[in-house]
Amino acid sequence: MSTLIQKYNIPGPRYTSYPTVPYWDETTFSKQKWIQTFQKSFEESNTSEGISLYIHLPYCESLCTFCACHKHITKRHEVEEPYIETVLKEWDLYVDLIDEVPVIKEVHLGGGTPTFFSIGQLEKLINGIFKRAQKHPNHEFSFEGHPNNTSKEHLQGLYDLGFTRVSFGVQDYNPKVQEAIHRIQPFENVERVHNWAKEIGYTSISHDLVFGLPFQTKENVIHTITKTKELQPDRISFYSYAHVPWVKGVGQRGFNENDLPKNDEKRALYEIGKELFAEMGYIEIGMDHFALPTDSLYTATETKTLHRNFMGYTANKTQLMIGLGMSAISDSWYGFAQNVKTVKEYQQIVNDGEIPVFRGHILSKEDLVMRKHILNIMCHFNTSWEEEALQIENIENHIDKLQEMINDGLVCVEKNHLTVPEEARPYVRNICMAFDKKLQEKQPETKLFSMTI
Repeated sequence: MSTLIQKYNIPGPRYTSYPTVPYWDETTFSKQKWIQTFQKSFEESNTSEGISLYIHLPYCESLCTFCACHKHITKRHEVEEPYIETVLKEWDLYVDLIDEVPVIKEVHLGGGTPTFFSIGQLEKLINGIFKRAQKHPNHEFSFEGHPNNTSKEHLQGLYDLGFTRVSFGVQDYNPKVQEAIHRIQPFENVERVHNWAKEIGYTSISHDLVFGLPFQTKENVIHTITKTKELQPDRISFYSYAHVPWVKGVGQRGFNENDLPKNDEKRALYEIGKELFAEMGYIEIGMDHFALPTDSLYTATETKTLHRNFMGYTANKTQLMIGLGMSAISDSWYGFAQNVKTVKEYQQIVNDGEIPVFRGHILSKEDLVMRKHILNIMCHFNTSWEEEALQIENIENHIDKLQEMINDGLVCVEKNHLTVPEEARPYVRNICMAFDKKLQEKQPETKLFSMTI
């Protein structure tokens, strides 16, 4: 294992999309082409499966130095109302492009810190969305809650609006680690909001943990998971810390790179976590998620409906996901589009009556086939290419690129079927890279990706 980790622990995408953002071809993209793919996808999917909304709420009162999200740091809460009004205007711009009433199956409030906003503003947001939309009968609405500022009013108010899933960012309970990442958050705060959510009736409560943080040790991980066991959330995300200060700037330079566990040491943190989760009754889902057998994420795994998009793994597979808010990314299946990355520019463009996308990618037929393979591998650890073989020239070349991993026992290929053995799941990103034609054609000239393992 040690030798393989050293061999395959290289920079690589996390594959929440294909092609990945650095390889989007902006020469084939335009706002009009994006609108056309949005309309096509809406017509194909709205009445059959519904659509998804990701709403980016970027404000945070303080900077967490482990975070790689697009955020805006401020303590001025008067920014809430104009931002919510702008998001609703953006939603109106999309609804004006279609003839049917949107049927929304999935809503996710991400950030930033969604609970930076008052429950009154969040109610205004959701009620405003549904003035021009309907809820799917099997909808699942979720939000990210910061344990330090999520109130019982937040939880009750959003529950009354149809939210049944909440994820709380825990990261690690060790004070030294929390100080390094600027996220001081005692267990009592997490326990309080978790119990409130359970009491109110949330059917899926998730805790987000991170391994590979500065000063983090095996003992820290064991302690954090032991405390997590006391609350027994329905889901646990156990993310690898992505150290990409060259992308996110000063925020991730609040500690020395030598303070980070690396390679074998870092992977050992995941393996001990995985072992403890199994003892607690959790099932490993995809690359970095664990769920109890009673949770919808586990059900989606069993029924082969697990999906992966810019929000990560989801139990709801929808063809169309609209991203609202500053920096949000939309996915029509046929194309991707990202909104501008500053609040000021976002508000200015929307208030001028324009959809605020500034870049994206329209997928070719080859892109769509490769995307399907990568999604299959990331969600189900297997894929078949018999149906697509005639659509792509030299698909054997992609399999040839796996030969070394086949020799190392990390992947099995028989006829037109590929399977990732359970013990090789840590290398799933590396396996997907063999199908990433964009990456193979042009290696990045600068650092773009986090390490794969």
